Amino acid sequence: MQTLTIARPSGANTSDDFGARLRAISPTLDLEKSIQALKREMNAVILAHYYQDSEVQDLADHVGDSLALAQAAAKTDASVIVFCGVHFMAETAKILNPDKLVLLPDLDAGCSLADRCPADQYGEWLQQYPGHTVINYINSSAAVKAMSDIIVTSSNAVDIVQQLPADVPIVFGPDRHLGRWVERQTGRSMVLWPGFCIVHEQFNARRLAKLRLDYPNAALIAHPECEEAVLDQADYIGSTLALLKYVGAHPEIKQFIVATEVGILHQMQQSRPDAEFVCSPPNSGCQCATCPYMRLNTMEKLYLCMRDRRPEIVLDEDIRRRALVPVQRMLEMSQARK
Repeated sequence: MQTLTIARPSGANTSDDFGARLRAISPTLDLEKSIQALKREMNAVILAHYYQDSEVQDLADHVGDSLALAQAAAKTDASVIVFCGVHFMAETAKILNPDKLVLLPDLDAGCSLADRCPADQYGEWLQQYPGHTVINYINSSAAVKAMSDIIVTSSNAVDIVQQLPADVPIVFGPDRHLGRWVERQTGRSMVLWPGFCIVHEQFNARRLAKLRLDYPNAALIAHPECEEAVLDQADYIGSTLALLKYVGAHPEIKQFIVATEVGILHQMQQSRPDAEFVCSPPNSGCQCATCPYMRLNTMEKLYLCMRDRRPEIVLDEDIRRRALVPVQRMLEMSQARK
């Protein structure tokens, strides 16, 4: 395997006026009221991922994981989609809504997993596997999605793989840990691209085992992007939405150790104010795991992007059309099992 280069999101916030616009915001401005007024004026919908800051989550019209937000983007009748998440999520909204204005508060809000799967290198690698069905995690660029047969999320990856005939060979990218977990759940062997998420890769099995001694009655719940040694210790494994549902469905459990991005704890605490939530210790030595890209979106940047109608997500139309096919296939296959 050749050395991977890191592909940054296109259109990053490098203009000289970006910082000036931020500094020009009056400290007395009521950002929440101003954003709500702009939303009404623009006929906009605000979508926010669970990993966003709590104040952004509280302001959003829809808060969810990648699948729920893609479904919300596909169904919305709003004229403008404001995506408080990362670049690939906003791209997915644009793939589904070519005629709508799609805004992302900070275009530098990329994704380490998507960045580690550059489209040119991925396309070259795929040539080794003719005849394979190409399944890609939604945490990938529009250009990588355009090379896919089906897109999946951590919520539906197992179910979608199970819907494919047993004799169909599969390439799965770009997350190797999610891919291995899907293999274990389905009994299918797949060719895996060696990507990973910098947040979930940090969770340390040895430190986690030590933490469990301090919380012997806690349930360990983990996202499948974690490495296998962490997942082997988990009491429950699931997507961010599945983890949230698990917390709500088990009122008898009063302590949870959570191995995913710390932003989900806001929704968990709202769902279960009687429970204690402890973030699994990452290798970095801090007490929580935070995605630096997700946290680039702030209330100030959300206000600015709506006020100024930028940064806008713009996609090459050929790539968008090709990426639309596997995204729609995901939505259809997810709906088929409801």
